[in-house]
Amino acid sequence: MYYLWVFLIGGFICMLGQVLIIKTNITSARILVTFVLIGVFLEAIGVFDYISEFAKAGINVPIIGFGASLAKGAISAVKSKGLIGVFTGGLEATAGGIAAAVGFAFLFGLIFKARTKK
Repeated sequence: MYYLWVFLIGGFICMLGQVLIIKTNITSARILVTFVLIGVFLEAIGVFDYISEFAKAGINVPIIGFGASLAKGAISAVKSKGLIGVFTGGLEATAGGIAAAVGFAFLFGLIFKARTKK
């Protein structure tokens, strides 16, 4: 049952993004930023952890979870370091994921030949 809920919630989030791409003139980049901001907003008002308890990876793995991690890191860093934590906390909290994304992008860039769409 756990896997079913994760699949349904994560699939719904991805479906929402796909519907926005198909039915509106919103660019993919703006949809990505919107999902990150939704994660930041949910974390800022304190709701993300409750949703995460229920949805698990269905909400944590999509980009909404990245936004929540950024916000959680920034909030924690502000509490411990003060105002400078606004700028450093989010990056400290997500540094591993960012490094992995850059590393894999570089690796796949070496393996596969990039070309433009026709």
